[in-house]
Amino acid sequence: MPFSKLTKNTAYYSRYQVKYKRRRAGKTDYYARKRLITQAKNKYNAPKYRLVVRFTNRDIIMQIVTSEIVGDKVFVSAYSHELKKYGITHGLTNWAAAYATGLLIARRALKKLDLDEDFVGVEEPDGEYKLTEAAEGDDGERRPFKCFLDVGLTRTSTGARVFGAMKGASDGGLYIPHSENRFPGYDMETKELDAETLRKYIFGGHVAEYMETLADDDEERYKSQFQGYIDDDIEADGLEELYTEAHKQIREDPFKKDEDEGEKKSKDEYKQESLKYRKSKLSKEEKQERVKARIAELKEAI
Repeated sequence: MPFSKLTKNTAYYSRYQVKYKRRRAGKTDYYARKRLITQAKNKYNAPKYRLVVRFTNRDIIMQIVTSEIVGDKVFVSAYSHELKKYGITHGLTNWAAAYATGLLIARRALKKLDLDEDFVGVEEPDGEYKLTEAAEGDDGERRPFKCFLDVGLTRTSTGARVFGAMKGASDGGLYIPHSENRFPGYDMETKELDAETLRKYIFGGHVAEYMETLADDDEERYKSQFQGYIDDDIEADGLEELYTEAHKQIREDPFKKDEDEGEKKSKDEYKQESLKYRKSKLSKEEKQERVKARIAELKEAI
């Protein structure tokens, strides 16, 4: 038998370090995270904010987060399912919905800081590349709220929805350092951004085009894919107006509540609600009766 060198000896295992749990699960890119949360020492205790964007199958989750020794703290959050309050009831994970969710979180953050009047952002999106600049106030120049985009493990290809969410937050009045070369409509050869294409995506124009094409070419597939739109009488021509109205409502009231959302339930009401789904334990007598009833059923079946 040939001699084999022992490579993983006691010294190796005594020095072995298990990777972080979220690295083992493939959930966090710690190389990127380290650079996103590390703050310059001359900033002292000033928090460094991240705009965290995550997509699920049915929702878009956006949070403005700061990291501390004890863990991450969420300053404000917004979800695409909240867009139903503003009239957007379908396509809650597409590019236009990502933009609207970004706009929602930006207006919420600025409203919370009483900066919503100083930094209005882009009220009429035209697809142009714009960054939020400092505002002139009574007490001099005021810098905008700054945060950095955290895409997680999302592939950052040109036209990705994650940049739609960032564009919405940027147009909403937040200062997020970025360039124009990842927006839909950017030409890699000419190094220019087609503002008209980007505007089309903001207002769901790409969805409207697909709806029209499908309605003409394959009516059966159109009905199966856009049944929700058909039920609510939403046509391709009305999508731009729908998103425009939603943007307007978001700016008017970013903390809007549902119409059927009344006062908070009391503890007793919550307890009664939970009891509906909880089976009560049977007493000894009840168990015996249940066994007898089951035996009687089996005898009858025979």
